[in-house]
Amino acid sequence: MGPDHNLIWIVTLMVLTQILAFYLVKDLEWKWVIFWAYVFGSCINHSMTLAIHEISHNFAFGLNSSKVLWNRLFGMFANFPVGLPYSVSFKRYHMDHHRYLGADGIDVDIPTDFEGWFFCTRFRKLFWIILQPLFYAVRPLCINPKPISRLEVLNLVTQVSFNVLIYYLWGAKPVVYMLGGSLLGMGLHPISGHFIAEHYMFLKGHETYSYYGPLNMITFNVGYHNEHHDFPYVSGRNLPKVKKMAAEYYDDLPQYSSWVKVLYDFVMDDTISPYSRMKRKATGDIKQD
Repeated sequence: MGPDHNLIWIVTLMVLTQILAFYLVKDLEWKWVIFWAYVFGSCINHSMTLAIHEISHNFAFGLNSSKVLWNRLFGMFANFPVGLPYSVSFKRYHMDHHRYLGADGIDVDIPTDFEGWFFCTRFRKLFWIILQPLFYAVRPLCINPKPISRLEVLNLVTQVSFNVLIYYLWGAKPVVYMLGGSLLGMGLHPISGHFIAEHYMFLKGHETYSYYGPLNMITFNVGYHNEHHDFPYVSGRNLPKVKKMAAEYYDDLPQYSSWVKVLYDFVMDDTISPYSRMKRKATGDIKQD
């Protein structure tokens, strides 16, 4: 429980690192811009999306209602090097994911019927993984569209302003590096294995899985996913402590040690597809952000 103030300094350092990278790539040949976007920028930007995940749970400044706006504004700051304005919208939809996991028409983490129907062969599943950023962006508009909030408008204005500033200072190459790093990092990339590892049913009866491999060190322990859903008010930094305290519960659950293997198995296993998710009807009093 409680905030993780280390997020403030870690995220600030990550933003400054990417701004330095923007400056360094401005005079490179295009092939090297794309190379570094995948090798370095993709890792930083995907890691930043998971920092934004932590911030969406209000862990940067705390859970107190007086600090909620601080968390939203800090999420916009963390959003800068990602290039695409999404931090505020992500928070709104992610809270639905926790409250109504797998709920039809509410949880936009569930692929659409089209995705499940079309991306059913090995080649198409590989293509689906590459295009994951596109589907995560479009899916909310198809499944659960929401009115645009003032904070989302502010997120858009500040992000576009940042992108224009980078272009004005250093030209197109840093902007391509920035956007390319985000799109490549959330597509066919080792870290993106967490998208599939978290809730795709490789084993019937198990809809949430944890990953305990080394990539947790740069992803704010998002791999501790059973623990995160059980205790959503515990920051990623403290989730290993949760696992240690309740080892008798977590140690015997199905788990992963490689996100790369998750991606490989998803593509090569003909029994797994975007349909391999638990979908349920929402019941009770439904409250969405």
